[in-house]
Amino acid sequence: MGTITIVGLGPGDPGHLTREAWGVLVRASEVWLRTERHPTVDDLPPEPAVRSFDDLYEEADDFSQVYETIADRVLELGRRPEGVVYAVPGHPLVGEATVSAVLSAARAAGTDVRLVEGLSFVETTLAALGLDALEGLQVFDAVELAARHHPPLNPDFPALLGQLYSRSLASRVKLTLMNEYPDDHEVVLVHAAGTSDQRLVRRLLYQLDRRSESHPDPAHLTSLYVPPFTHVASFQGLQETVAHLRSPEGCPWDREQTHESLRAGLLEEAYESVTAIDRGDLEGLREELGDLLLQVLLQTQIAAEAGTFKMPDVIQGIDAKLKYRHPHVWGETVVDDTTQVLQNWEELKHEEKQERESVLDGVPAALPALQQANTYGQRVARVGFDWPDVAGVVAKVREEMDELQAAASARRQEAELGDLLFAVANWARWLGIDPESALRKANARFKRRFAHLEREARQRGVSLDAFTIDELEAFWQAAKENEESQ
Repeated sequence: MGTITIVGLGPGDPGHLTREAWGVLVRASEVWLRTERHPTVDDLPPEPAVRSFDDLYEEADDFSQVYETIADRVLELGRRPEGVVYAVPGHPLVGEATVSAVLSAARAAGTDVRLVEGLSFVETTLAALGLDALEGLQVFDAVELAARHHPPLNPDFPALLGQLYSRSLASRVKLTLMNEYPDDHEVVLVHAAGTSDQRLVRRLLYQLDRRSESHPDPAHLTSLYVPPFTHVASFQGLQETVAHLRSPEGCPWDREQTHESLRAGLLEEAYESVTAIDRGDLEGLREELGDLLLQVLLQTQIAAEAGTFKMPDVIQGIDAKLKYRHPHVWGETVVDDTTQVLQNWEELKHEEKQERESVLDGVPAALPALQQANTYGQRVARVGFDWPDVAGVVAKVREEMDELQAAASARRQEAELGDLLFAVANWARWLGIDPESALRKANARFKRRFAHLEREARQRGVSLDAFTIDELEAFWQAAKENEESQ
């Protein structure tokens, strides 16, 4: 059995071919290329017979199939007594899926592999951009990134995406990046880095896939540079800020906080976020979510310092839970509608929490009572404990009203009023309305309208109690009509 020799051809300029690689190629009787579409190929030594796997690209449905077939062929050629010399663009271990597959299979088969290194696209791109890779550079495959919904990049540090080989791929990459970066974030297309055809094209992110007569389309020697933000914008960056606050060099107040002392703040920020949603205040929501996230980070940092758990534990837990409870997304389960999704959710949740005896266990006791009632109604409905139609709910509300009117003692009145409110929460669920939000909005309307009454009194220079109830009702209706006309 021979040896598989894998040679890196460098990023494109024949002058970047290493002396070791040149020596291997000169001594070889035959060289197999992953592809002939590489500038260095025209300047290979004339001695060996040059063959390529380019025909496989035309026959296969996707690149993964091509790479698998190439790897199998290289292993087969390597079994010959003379072995095989397999040459790939750039460095053998930078963006070369076939090489990874060959190495894995060769280890399993006990086949010897020799790696002959070469410059990758990274070094020449760094030179073209004037960058230092040790300043946090992230390197990622454009094809892999395009397959994601969110980029796996830290925006506080620069990123380099290799193998941006077409305009259609650039379009998919753009959409993924725009889930993290602003539309007008400036990026740089780097064409043929390190060759005489090298070009740097600066574009705003939303323009990445636009065709231009003055700018070449992305091709097999194109990469994309994504500069970092000029301010902290990553989850990790904010974690560093919070950890600094809790450090000996940080803030005395922050260092004194505990899980218990921050409890009220956690609730307050959650409610302020809800208030922003109720107001339709998206700018306020952005700010309040930041405050809420700070509470999450503080609680986690305190736990990390105590050795209880760390942020990766928190993230791993919720990520695993989401994927487990969505088998119709990350599994083979088929669902027809949202109702089935929710039923599956409760069943899976019950399997996770087998120590819970009731589907109502685990509903936080600290929830506002109306929201708690709504949650109870939702949970029992998912296991079939519900009215067949909304008419039964309405009848239940009327029944509770009658029982409240008939209650003879304060104790019975309290009980019947509670039953009435619970029935109303169920009615809201049937109407598709969140009762907690509905009541909050009603409270806000009441506050605005009552403020109108107070303004009317001030304008007349008298107190509210100077008006008759009929006059106050007229003011109230005027405020109501004014709201409804807007």
